[in-house]
Amino acid sequence: MINTLKKWWKYLTAKADSEFEKNADPKVQLEQAIRESKEQHQRLKEQAANVIAHQKQTEMRLDKAMVEMEKLTGNARQAVMMADEAMQRGDETKAMEYTSAAEAFAGRLIAVEQEVEDLKALHLQATQSSDEAKRAVAQNSDRLQAKLSERQKLLSQLDQAKMKEQMNDAMSSLGETVGADTPSLDQVREKIEGRLAKADAASDLNSSSTEGRMAEIEAAMKGTEAKARLEQLKSQLGVGSTETAAPEATGTTTPEAGGTTATAG
Repeated sequence: MINTLKKWWKYLTAKADSEFEKNADPKVQLEQAIRESKEQHQRLKEQAANVIAHQKQTEMRLDKAMVEMEKLTGNARQAVMMADEAMQRGDETKAMEYTSAAEAFAGRLIAVEQEVEDLKALHLQATQSSDEAKRAVAQNSDRLQAKLSERQKLLSQLDQAKMKEQMNDAMSSLGETVGADTPSLDQVREKIEGRLAKADAASDLNSSSTEGRMAEIEAAMKGTEAKARLEQLKSQLGVGSTETAAPEATGTTTPEAGGTTATAG
């Protein structure tokens, strides 16, 4: 039963992840990735700052220990010289006191010398860690800059993808029905072509029917009558007539040229 529940939980989790990835906005996911990279770089800088600070502190401790070592060395030498002078004067008590002081300085000097050696090794390690931290920060900074440049490229590609998707949707919608009350372009074209074909068919029927022929004959008659009327008007006005009128017959005869008219006897 427990195994079944675990499998079911894993299935639901995988399904939820799949749905999330499918519906997630790439631009938001990109900004999340960049923000995470910036936060990671900030954490790396803080860690590097701690490493560098430790190196600085070690260096300060080493400098202080070396100053102390030089001071103890000088005090021990001075105590030895004063003990020797006291011995030469015959003052054994002072000589012993100066000798004891010199031994004390020498004991402290040994401890400080060991501390200096330890601090030198620690400072070397801290310096190496500091250099590595600086390189890590510089390399991560370069990677972050590369990611920022890549973000601009990806955002540009995302905008292009969205524009192409919108264009594809618009082109697809031209051949699809937008809604129950909105016809597609193909449906409108089919309707217009149907009406045009029907009108052409009606026109063909009218031109081939008896009524159509009668109307054609009437139109031709009207044209002939109009032309005859026009010729009549031209003849009355004496303009544009193509035929000459014949001379009317009279009771007189036309004398011949060079002759005389004879009278009846």
